[in-house]
Formats: sequence, C-alpha cells, structure tokens
Amino acid sequence: MSIITKVLSLPGLIRGLNETTIDPDPIVQFKKWYRFAQRAGCYWPNSMAVATVTPEGRPAVRLMLLKTVDARGFVFYTHYNGRKGLELEKTPYAALSFHWNELIRQVRVEGRVEKVSWEESNAYFQSRLRGSRIGAWASKQSKVLSSRQEFEQALRDYEQKFQGQEAPLPPHWGGYLVIPDRIEFWQGRPYRLHDRLCYLRKETGWMLVRLAP
Repeated sequence: MSIITKVLSLPGLIRGLNETTIDPDPIVQFKKWYRFAQRAGCYWPNSMAVATVTPEGRPAVRLMLLKTVDARGFVFYTHYNGRKGLELEKTPYAALSFHWNELIRQVRVEGRVEKVSWEESNAYFQSRLRGSRIGAWASKQSKVLSSRQEFEQALRDYEQKFQGQEAPLPPHWGGYLVIPDRIEFWQGRPYRLHDRLCYLRKETGWMLVRLAP
C-alpha cells in the first residue's frame, strides 16, 4: 500500500480543524497528531526545525529531532557549547516547526527554553549507541576543523580513553526543554483555505483562537 493510499484511508484527515473537537490541551492535541503521523508512516515524524536568535538579533534555524513531549513541553538534546547552545544561553527562547508533508499538516511552537536536569539528560545519554556517546565527547560542535582527520583522531582518542567502560555524560551535552506559550496547529485545505487554530498561554490556562489562512 502506498503512503498516499494509507494516509487517505485514515479517518478524519480531510475534515479539517474544528474548535468543538480539538482538545482543550495543546500538548494532548500534539500527541494525537504525532501518533497519527507515526501511523501514517511519515518519515521521521519527530523531525523539527529549531529556530534561535543570534546575539546580533538574526534568526538561525536547523533541523533536529524531538525526543520527549509531555505536560512540561518539548525536549531535544544537543551540545551546550555549539552555536545553538550559545544562542540559547544569550536568548533563552526558541521556535519549533513540525511539518508532516504527507498529511498536509504543520505545528508551530514558541516558548521559553531551559535545560533539563542532569538526571534526565544522563538517562537519555546512556540510552544512545556507544558510537553516538563517544561522538558527543569528541565533537566541538560548530567549531572550525582543520580537516575531517582532526575529528576522526578525536574519536579515536576518546574511544581509547573510555575503553572497557561506559562513556559518561559530558558536562557540555544535555537536553533543552521548550516551555510553550504559543502552539499553532495548521491543517491544509483545498484552494489554500487552510485551518489554523492557535493556543495562547494565559494566566488562567490556554486560550484557543482561529487565525486567517
């Protein structure tokens, strides 16, 4: 079965977004759409664009993978001293964008960012393959390399350093939590008359508004 046939066979996809049926909690709604994308066979459904702000006020964006979503918000892992880490240290706000092309759906998230606990970062780090753990130690993310060989030598050095033992969590590596204050769900519709429902965090909870396409 082709992915298009599979997607079209999923109930409820073409009905659009309705204020009376969407969940009042945007995290719950996101999980519904995320599971839908998984069942539809979307390639890397946890892929997302992560946008930060440079010290000069310029936008910077890159693709990353969502690792956890729960009542707190959205979690991803990276090098704290890389470009994005330094940008988040200076301006602790980020925007995320999920695009499930096969479903004609997008989700946009904006909010404050903070580091997750050492315990949470360590639990995820130890679940990674050994090669990825060694790579986290060897990589000086975003720094200029003289050659590929320089990086490969660093990999060999750390492989030797941790030979016969587990590679521990590096002090420069861990998770970030995006605590959302705005989450928009975008459903494509014919003639570009799309549905856009946006949750805005207020002191009393989430407020839902409809945006023009």
